[in-house]
Amino acid sequence: EVHLVESGGGLVQAGGSLRLSCGASGDTFEDYVVGWFRQAPGKEREGVSSVSSDGSSNYADSVKGRFTISRDNAKNTVYLKINSLKPEDTAVCSCAATFGTYVPVDLREHELDYWGEGTQVTVSS
Repeated sequence: EVHLVESGGGLVQAGGSLRLSCGASGDTFEDYVVGWFRQAPGKEREGVSSVSSDGSSNYADSVKGRFTISRDNAKNTVYLKINSLKPEDTAVCSCAATFGTYVPVDLREHELDYWGEGTQVTVSS
């Protein structure tokens, strides 16, 4: 199993940037595919991006061009860089992981095995 802890959220003005971090422990992190998900108030959870063990990534259409996912296996960490933040980006952002997947996850499906508690991103206008 792997334990995930998100960090890097906060209150940011529209147009600003954040870098979220997903730190992992408990297992060989490089063997896991990791995804970022977010849930805005009153809305369904949305798959944002994922990255496989070899660095292949995918993005939801809604965030392409503003969000960048990356991983540093030496630090057991996956990052999500968010640029040009908008008020509609306000959400609880969670990372999740599953073992044995060598390609990015289908962001329409949220059936990953391990989840962090989430970090709050709040964007003011």
